[in-house]
Amino acid sequence: MNKITTRQIALAAIFAALYVAVNVAVPLAIPVGIGGLTISLSALIATLFGIVLGPYLGTAAALLGAAVSFVLTGMSPYNLPFLLSPPLNAFVSGALFYKKWKLAVIPFILLMVAFVFTPPVYSFGNPQVAIWVLWDKIIAVLLIAPLMLFRKRLSVGFGAALFFLLAFIGNQADNIWGSFAFALPQVYEGIYGMPLEAVQLAFLSAPFLYPAIRLLQAFIIMLIAVPLIRVLAQTNWMWSKDNILVQTPPQPSPTKA
Repeated sequence: MNKITTRQIALAAIFAALYVAVNVAVPLAIPVGIGGLTISLSALIATLFGIVLGPYLGTAAALLGAAVSFVLTGMSPYNLPFLLSPPLNAFVSGALFYKKWKLAVIPFILLMVAFVFTPPVYSFGNPQVAIWVLWDKIIAVLLIAPLMLFRKRLSVGFGAALFFLLAFIGNQADNIWGSFAFALPQVYEGIYGMPLEAVQLAFLSAPFLYPAIRLLQAFIIMLIAVPLIRVLAQTNWMWSKDNILVQTPPQPSPTKA
């Protein structure tokens, strides 16, 4: 694990403040048609937290920013279950950017398995809910392999395609936590006051809306990340020099005595 510097801690504080500023000063959100549930536009910048600060410090900064925003915006119970979505985005994005592939896969697998055992899925009597909710998350997990294997080609043009994939996968990590949290009875029944049948209908009603939103978010992050990382890569602000953009130089052949 890389040593965390004072400079990086300061940058983490700045990023957390930026998250709060965007969320409070520009409280834009995309309604998703379920009660008061929305997708905050500020949450998508969590991908940048992981890319710049790494999976651990980036997660901490996103969690701090989300928690402070939650308090400053009135502590709505509707938002409480989803506080971990931006930190999970930062964790997965950071793990991928710094080539910690296994760390990126673990949250997806655990949460997808957990989702299958929530009431909206197992009480429905068929796998339709699980398929509609998880199909795009499965694609996101499968994209990790080509991201790792073809990162050299994806880095052409200073990584526009690479950052697009990173952001899409990171935002899908955000989404799998949101889906899992919403599928808990304490949330859909206790907070939203929705019966189980309404929750199942909500999960089945727009299976392609959420992936489309994630693609849009990924495109926006790509536009921000390319110039930002181009500048930061020349400084000591990045979590590590060993990242997905850096190609491992070939090792010299041992000379014969």
